[in-house]
Amino acid sequence: MGEDVTAKELRRCGYRIRERNFRCSLGEIDIVAEEGGAIVIVEVKTRSGGSHGDPQDAVTAVKARKLITLGEAYLAHKELHDVDWRIDVVAVRTDLPAGRQVEIIRNAVSC
Repeated sequence: MGEDVTAKELRRCGYRIRERNFRCSLGEIDIVAEEGGAIVIVEVKTRSGGSHGDPQDAVTAVKARKLITLGEAYLAHKELHDVDWRIDVVAVRTDLPAGRQVEIIRNAVSC
């Protein structure tokens, strides 16, 4: 559900979705998009309650390193050389009184 909501929000904000659930031997990228001429690796974090903190808090230093490795693997696999790219995290909260909240955190991980 979080990835569907995220894809819709990314499109609304001008991103173009290249693919979803890109898998390789190193792991999976939730969404690969383009925005402003850059390739964007998107990590989606969804929470339905506050007991585990904010969704974006789940992107630890270990997860950040893995996202960088996955991004590099994606670019190599698609033979995309000398392109701008970044990693965004999208935090989805589903437990709020007003409904869902979707926050796009651009450049959430430095690559």
